[in-house]
Amino acid sequence: MNRLDRAAAAARRAAAWLLPAGRREWIAAIWAEAYEVPPGLARLAWRAGGAWVIVREALMPRRLGRAAVFAAAAGAAAWAAWPQPGVGHAAESQFHIIATVLLLAGLPLLARRFFGPASPSRAGRSLRIFCCAAILAYLPALYIVEAFANLTPKQAAYRRIVCPFQGCGGAPGKSTGGPPWAGEIAFLLMTIAYLGVILFLTSRRSQVTRSTLAIGTGTGLLFGVVMYAVAPLGLTNSATDPWLPGSTADPLVALAWILLFGGPAVAAVVAVWRGRGPGGAALARNVRFGQGIAAGVLANGTAALFVSALGTGTTALMLKSTWLLHWLNHGHPLTAIAAYRYETNAAGGTTAYLFMLIWFPVIGLFMSALGVACTRLGRPAPSELTPVSATPG
Repeated sequence: MNRLDRAAAAARRAAAWLLPAGRREWIAAIWAEAYEVPPGLARLAWRAGGAWVIVREALMPRRLGRAAVFAAAAGAAAWAAWPQPGVGHAAESQFHIIATVLLLAGLPLLARRFFGPASPSRAGRSLRIFCCAAILAYLPALYIVEAFANLTPKQAAYRRIVCPFQGCGGAPGKSTGGPPWAGEIAFLLMTIAYLGVILFLTSRRSQVTRSTLAIGTGTGLLFGVVMYAVAPLGLTNSATDPWLPGSTADPLVALAWILLFGGPAVAAVVAVWRGRGPGGAALARNVRFGQGIAAGVLANGTAALFVSALGTGTTALMLKSTWLLHWLNHGHPLTAIAAYRYETNAAGGTTAYLFMLIWFPVIGLFMSALGVACTRLGRPAPSELTPVSATPG
């Protein structure tokens, strides 16, 4: 085999890798039949036709549409999050933006290779879209909030408010930007963890059923809405509950605590009891318990993504919009210093969302394991009492 043939074979293998697993043998057969065609232009035309088939299969119109939508959303998020001139740690922030976009584009391809195709259920596809959208929305919002939180004000009166507490290391009117390399790498690792778990749970190899995905995601969105109503601008006293001041927010606060610990446990129990395979077939006991763990982790992980992206985005919009600032304060007029103090407290309070992103899934894992353990000790699931015969899908 000469060098040209080896290059053609390598290109064919690389192109076939883009196809679904069920189509790779088919395209390999088409390529192998090229040797039955007389050498020269006829064989070249045959291989060109095979290459066109690969392109047409790998880049179907629907995939092209999804790729175009993702490219537009990623470009808009990167443009909004790109550091402005004079902002510190600009190189680290630029690396974070580029790496995050590449992760969102590349990890689904790797997941398809190692975890198999995505789940055909609508719940699985919706969960993947939600995860990518939340990360893209969180990217520019986080940059805006960090740039404001690390800004050294030009006015001396403003510096007396901020600098005694958090320090002002930059020149007046300049921002030290986001975190240095260690912080940016930590953000990327957290992004990889969230994306990796979501991509695995929504793949066919994970065997997570669509009912489990729906239960976990629905519980998480309910918890996220409640948590956002409680803490739309972080968790500081002066920035929390702009529309539910004082004790009016107490019922929602209590509900948020209940959903934080009870939500994943209940989701796990429901997922164990409703676990069914294709055609309604009964699942093995250990598989059902895995469904419960997945539902609990999804519940708190989805809630953390939802409230972090929406809360940080609300804070970023409030920092850019005077109208929203006054609306969040019930239309009361604010002096310049009072408005700046409120904005500073809100920007600092968004660090609570980072703790939610880290600890909510951990709590979900622990509570779902507890719920599964209670189910294991309880009476058998209905699928163990009455066998369910599989029906054709």
